[in-house]
Amino acid sequence: MILANAFCFFFFLDETLRSLASPSSLQGPELHGWRPPVDCVRANELCAAESNCSSRYRTLRQCLAGRDRNTMLANKECQAALEVLQESPLYDCRCKRGMKKELQCLQIYWSIHLGLTEGEEFYEASPYEPVTSRLSDIFRLASIFSGTGADPVVSAKSNHCLDAAKACNLNDNCKKLRSSYISICNREISPTERCNRRKCHKALRQFFDRVPSEYTYRMLFCSCQDQACAERRRQTILPSCSYEDKEKPNCLDLRSVCRTDHLCRSRLADFHANCRASYQTLTSCPADNYQACLGSYAGMIGFDITPNYVDSSPTGIVVSPWCSCRGSGNMEEECEKFLRDFTENPCLRNAIQAFGNGTDVNLSPKNPSFQATQAPRVEKIPSLPDDLSDSTSLGTSVITTCTSVQEQGLKANNSKELSMCFTELTTNIIPGSNKVIKPNSGPSRARPTAALTALSLLMLKLAL
Repeated sequence: MILANAFCFFFFLDETLRSLASPSSLQGPELHGWRPPVDCVRANELCAAESNCSSRYRTLRQCLAGRDRNTMLANKECQAALEVLQESPLYDCRCKRGMKKELQCLQIYWSIHLGLTEGEEFYEASPYEPVTSRLSDIFRLASIFSGTGADPVVSAKSNHCLDAAKACNLNDNCKKLRSSYISICNREISPTERCNRRKCHKALRQFFDRVPSEYTYRMLFCSCQDQACAERRRQTILPSCSYEDKEKPNCLDLRSVCRTDHLCRSRLADFHANCRASYQTLTSCPADNYQACLGSYAGMIGFDITPNYVDSSPTGIVVSPWCSCRGSGNMEEECEKFLRDFTENPCLRNAIQAFGNGTDVNLSPKNPSFQATQAPRVEKIPSLPDDLSDSTSLGTSVITTCTSVQEQGLKANNSKELSMCFTELTTNIIPGSNKVIKPNSGPSRARPTAALTALSLLMLKLAL
């Protein structure tokens, strides 16, 4: 009888503690309002369907009109609206590059996030969803039209940029959109106006947004062995119309003009997010993803911030927007920092070289020369992906050796990587948000289970 009562007691205690340890019991402020991220157009629809969210969103938009952040937050009604919207789907929403309603999505995103920033930030978070594809994926697609098994001797002597143009002409969509922007960007308006830059930029955006990257990347990042090839590469975007001007504006002024346009602002923020040099990765690229960096670079073409190769050198890869830091005054240091993100960016340089060589990052290099130093700002680095080196040839444009990573001589700091991974596992960062649940901030399944085991043993001894 005693054993039967003890068994019933244990069963009841087990069920009670399990219910307390279940995820549904975590109703604290850490999880309140958490949602899986959705695109901002859909998030806006969800907000509009809820009266409280809808009214607060209208209030916030009125608050942001013509006010800076400090002025806005001084108003209690504006501050309350912002706090409510931080718990809505709008706060975590993101956009997809090239989506049907991309501009509308970005307008919604910035209508929230411009009110969250402390003035003008040097680096802004990207409003776009993270890129998960890699260069090796593009090489597999490119091999469909390029063929495989090219003679390395013939390949080394080929004009890879010319080969890329020929490959584009074999694809109807690529040929059509390339012919369109060439025609528009070469059309002289008057003796004093060589082209309509606005229309040229629009045609370039359509080309790089609508043509698959296995075609556009070959034209933009083709490897060159001589000056003629490098000049063709530089001429890809018709720089006399889309890039160059009579005078070079100040780079910070150019950035300010770009940030007045939601689309340009988003592309620049995405470039910084995916190409910003990192000293904690093997390749100097965030998450060691060359594809994300190259895609972000191509995404800026067709805007005032359009970058391009500065010369026709086949050996040195230097790209830059059409700007300088003359006249920066006391902002010269910030201007030079902005410009170096293009002209002296090891991530971007390595990514361009890797594509030209037909290789993706190999995360297990042999005998690296030195260990990379840590960057001043500790970034949240995702765990490194598996080895994605791909030996698939890219027609005549493939060189089977990858020198860019070896030349850098970088090595990831494994102890730091492991430490950061352990931190992420033990702090439970909610996906798509900045909220963190500390290990001891809520009920834990481990503690009730341990308590149940100890209590069960104690009661069993008493029963016996």
